[in-house]
Amino acid sequence: MNEDTARQRQPSMADVARIAGVSAQTVSRALRSSPNVNPETRRRVLAAVEQAGYRFNSAARALSSGRSHTIGLVLLASGGYYSRSAVTAGVESAAGAAGYAVSIATISELDVGLMEGALARLADQGVDGLVIAVPLISVTKKMEDITRDIPTVTLDGSRTAGARVLGIDQKEAGRIATQHLLDLGHRQVWHVSGPDEWIEARQRRQGWQECLEAAGIEAPPPLEGDWSPGSGYRQGQIIAMIPEVTAVFVASDEMAFGVIRALRERGRSVPEDVSIVSVDDIALAAFCSPPLTAVKQDFFAYGAAAVTLLLQGDAEGEEPVSTPTLSVRSSTAPPRPQ
Repeated sequence: MNEDTARQRQPSMADVARIAGVSAQTVSRALRSSPNVNPETRRRVLAAVEQAGYRFNSAARALSSGRSHTIGLVLLASGGYYSRSAVTAGVESAAGAAGYAVSIATISELDVGLMEGALARLADQGVDGLVIAVPLISVTKKMEDITRDIPTVTLDGSRTAGARVLGIDQKEAGRIATQHLLDLGHRQVWHVSGPDEWIEARQRRQGWQECLEAAGIEAPPPLEGDWSPGSGYRQGQIIAMIPEVTAVFVASDEMAFGVIRALRERGRSVPEDVSIVSVDDIALAAFCSPPLTAVKQDFFAYGAAAVTLLLQGDAEGEEPVSTPTLSVRSSTAPPRPQ
């Protein structure tokens, strides 16, 4: 970089950190008036801000008003288009009603480095709070540092030390779905699960296994998908070749659509030959053929509730866990008489 280019470049948080002799993360904390930054360090950071001419970042602008009136939302690109869109709409609706804008960071896969980068970008923007709609299987020190300094709510994920969790009882969702099939008279229930790195997938699978165990039934091996209709279709082709299968619990509606298509192509009808129950109950579930029996999750309300919980700050009381409910439609029925 030549000297003229350097003069034209806007000063960055890294420049402030270099002048103050601290990390960029400490600069971010100091600009948000975090209690974890001692007064002497904050004084050095503010002096470095003046020296560097660092005035254009939203975190610096928020310093004068004390707030940026922005909430950061972290999303995963995979995991269901409809659920992701509904959560986003719910967050934006509740945030807008409270006078907040929403800044979104999307990561392409469950990767610790990508997650750290997304959180750091939102922290650098000076967001007042974070909603994390990503299953945090592994939590690093950097994630802990950021979510300790910024009020954070995680959706159905593992929590960091500073985050609050808004949860749906996913194990109960798996149990409800499985019990419905057993109550119809099916003697075995197969399972198409979500990817193992997702907490929700693990919990739904656990509910399925425990329900079968309580009924004295040994669970068959789960068939793992990736939440997409295509993965459901591939697993459905396997299921269609197992004649004794009469009931399947699928971990998401979108995968269930694929399972149903694969079964039909192989000459097995739903629900006459195989009953299907899934989780999510997105709008399309009631309009597929046959209409899909599904455990309902209201993703819009879920996103809105995350903002409400976030804006409560450190209010005491148990964090809410939503109990799922079953929408019974035409994709489930008693098994054919033997």
